[in-house]
Amino acid sequence: MSAQTPLVAPPKKRGRLYAIIAAAIVVVIAIVIGISVANSAKSSGDGAAAGDGAITKGLGSEADPVKIGVVGASDPYWEVYKQATADAGISVEIVDFTDYAQPNPALTEGDLDLNQFQHIIYLAQYNESAGEDLAPIGATAIYPLGLYSTKYTSVDDIKEGETVAIPNDASNLARALLVLQASDLVELKDGGSPFSTVDDVLPSSKVKVTTLDAALTPTSLPDVAAAIINNDFVEDAGLSFDDAIASDDPTDPSAQPYINIFAARAEDKDNEVLGELVKIFQNTKSVTDGLQETSGGTATLVTTPVDELVDSLKKVQSDYASQ
Repeated sequence: MSAQTPLVAPPKKRGRLYAIIAAAIVVVIAIVIGISVANSAKSSGDGAAAGDGAITKGLGSEADPVKIGVVGASDPYWEVYKQATADAGISVEIVDFTDYAQPNPALTEGDLDLNQFQHIIYLAQYNESAGEDLAPIGATAIYPLGLYSTKYTSVDDIKEGETVAIPNDASNLARALLVLQASDLVELKDGGSPFSTVDDVLPSSKVKVTTLDAALTPTSLPDVAAAIINNDFVEDAGLSFDDAIASDDPTDPSAQPYINIFAARAEDKDNEVLGELVKIFQNTKSVTDGLQETSGGTATLVTTPVDELVDSLKKVQSDYASQ
């Protein structure tokens, strides 16, 4: 009997197995790449640019900077502020206006995202007269309102019957009259109020009062005994804040309605980007130091909570509406 050929197991079909393994590897690689792409897309969608936190889409991005309207964009602290916002990843454009009548309508019409030039009383009178609902979203400072003269160094030297110029916008006009009354230059009907007008100046007053656009009161100085000049125009007129011969007291509790504010449209009052811009302004020392320098050290910096600003605005609007 011949020897039996040993049985040999048939070879396994490795080609198919290798194909399955290769396919699995390809799937795993695709999944890993997909996750990486998704994470990258998410980061982009969240608005963070690599390494700097800059907003890449929407309000505050380079393509859509936050437009802030001011009166006096040449004040150096605005450039400091722009750099601070850029460092925080928010793009800002400062839009300059020549007088106070322009920034609120521009904000209302959507040409601005914020403005920062006015106090609460001014905003209340605008909202009430224009039927709008612009809202305060942060405080900056209270500035004293000063009386200046190139003829006299004391209010006591102003002669009876002379003329004093004051701003013609309603809120600053009333405040100016109160400064004149505190200086014994005028007497006001019923003791005066934040809504007094020139019609409330009593005949027994020491001086006459004329009203001009706020930007023109400095140029009136050669022709009048004295003029009330808003802080925005003092240095532009070649004057020093120390030149004031009288002013009101920004630290007095009654001065709260004169807190200067950032204002936004009502629908944007809770916008996080706008809220962050307020915080940057309030908390950047180089900005607030610049503001103080521009004011000649006269400003009183404030960080009044927004709900208190809103309450103050409501009260002033209600009082104004009842006049």
